[in-house]
Amino acid sequence: MNPTVKQILSLIDSDIAPWHLAEPWDNCGLCAGNPEWPVQKVLIGLDPDIPVLQAAQKWQADMILTHHPLFITPEKTIDFNVMPGLAIALAAIRKIAIVCAHTNLDKAKNGLNDYLADQLNITVIRALEAENHEPDSSFALTGLGRIGTLPAPVSLTRMADQVKSQLNVQPVRVVGNPDLVVQEIAVCSGSGGSLIPAFLASDATVYVTGDIKYHEARLIESHGKALIDVGHFASEIIAKDLLARRLYQAVVRAGFSIEIRAFAGETDPFVSI
Repeated sequence: MNPTVKQILSLIDSDIAPWHLAEPWDNCGLCAGNPEWPVQKVLIGLDPDIPVLQAAQKWQADMILTHHPLFITPEKTIDFNVMPGLAIALAAIRKIAIVCAHTNLDKAKNGLNDYLADQLNITVIRALEAENHEPDSSFALTGLGRIGTLPAPVSLTRMADQVKSQLNVQPVRVVGNPDLVVQEIAVCSGSGGSLIPAFLASDATVYVTGDIKYHEARLIESHGKALIDVGHFASEIIAKDLLARRLYQAVVRAGFSIEIRAFAGETDPFVSI
């Protein structure tokens, strides 16, 4: 049995990343489309951009599920020649629903930050910034970022090498003493600058994240701690595999039958030359 868009949204809410976890400024859920449309094929990507849209159209997908939203701030004009109007027009003409799971996936238990920690062989202890409703934030597993431990202490340089290998990213930006011994690690997928105060107040000695600014790096350095900035893309491209696996498990449990495919053509907009 094929589900509707509404039923897929319900599965994401109950089994993957509850919608209520999204940050107030965020735009998660159905960005374009009709909740009653049937779904047979779901294409999963990081960004709802033109290559993903073209791939969805070619594959005749009924839904695009991405980590990043189609838009966050309200659009004053919908121009069908440029994004996001181009995507909205395609959704209407081709009946392709566009859905995103963004900060709700970041914050969810077994969500993107847990998956990022797992990729780095980090055993999670708690969220870096727990949800307000958590009864004991010292052990909360829901919220932004994660803090955990490595199996054994390593130098910052060794940790950076491991991160590059495990996330398949070259190069990374590193702040701190190369010989600093690290074992307790903080991670945050995407842009982690807003969680620097939580990192500095924690026992973690190194912060793995992306999009850190110069003065933020200086602040971390002044506290004798370390930073490994892998970039936004490398810390979140893994969301595609996570969403594909979790959605497949959810639809099987629900007794639905759909095809799920992760788009393989996305690349980091930043290149080193």
